[in-house]
Amino acid sequence: MSGERIQNRLKVAESSPLLPFLHQALKPMSRSAIKEILQGSRVRIASQIITQHDHPLSPGDEVEILVRGLVAQVRSTFSGLGIVYEDSTIIVIDKPAGLLSVATEVQREHTAFALLGAQLDTRRGGRPYVVHRLDKDTSGLLVFARSPEIRDQLQAEWPGVTKTYLAVIEGTLPEQHGIIESYLAEGRDMQVRETSPLEGGKLARTEYTVLATHEGHSLVEVILHTGKKHQIRVHMKKIGCPVWGDPLYGEGKKSGRRLGLHAWKLTIPHPASGKPIDLVSALPGVLQQLFPNFGNHPVKAKNKIIDTKKDNTRKKIP
Repeated sequence: MSGERIQNRLKVAESSPLLPFLHQALKPMSRSAIKEILQGSRVRIASQIITQHDHPLSPGDEVEILVRGLVAQVRSTFSGLGIVYEDSTIIVIDKPAGLLSVATEVQREHTAFALLGAQLDTRRGGRPYVVHRLDKDTSGLLVFARSPEIRDQLQAEWPGVTKTYLAVIEGTLPEQHGIIESYLAEGRDMQVRETSPLEGGKLARTEYTVLATHEGHSLVEVILHTGKKHQIRVHMKKIGCPVWGDPLYGEGKKSGRRLGLHAWKLTIPHPASGKPIDLVSALPGVLQQLFPNFGNHPVKAKNKIIDTKKDNTRKKIP
């Protein structure tokens, strides 16, 4: 079929019906999304299209997930995700703003997970496994594992990972450094608000340092001591300086701007050696332009990995 491409090749290790196998292999994709793949004739086994949920699988079988037509063309156009670091255990990409991390009920194809999978497939590089997520409108470092075992290991260690963001905020802060604490909970409208522990709120702690100011905006370094949904965005609103371009907690709907939030640095233990890896993603140019007098600050440095053992830097791996 014209425009057909293989998105994923999945090896079967033990006997199983098809649907449970796909549900495990394609995590975190929802069960309903997987059923749509089957109903859309996008599963191929031994050169045959399979649509039956209970099709029996045997060890050694290879299950191919297909994309077709316009979807394949879109993938081809947008598959060039920037890879900051890659080895046999993990892949770290530089996610652009406006791209979902993983599928939702509305958007299943144009996601970082799907595009990276297609990119790896062109060089038979296996499939990615989701470790964490970034909001659609947040850019920066996004980590994928190369196996389900590494995914589970990193997810268990994730609360201890050092996560540093850059945020462009509206206004200026009276203090150059501070810590914001509050209890947050998500409402039925999907927005996150302050509440109390008695009402289901979870403690969120955000540390910030002002790096620059210019024409009513500030650039702040933000360290997350907890990892709650929309934590930075809610806390910046709390202190009267919402994130620039925020459509939920600021004036983003009126301005049409991208969200001024960027996942700048990650320090993670390497899954094989256990030694820390410091990863860096440069602040996007559209946000750098808001601070023209900032000079050659490290936020403008090229994407890189810092070898903490040798205390030097290497260029990003292509």
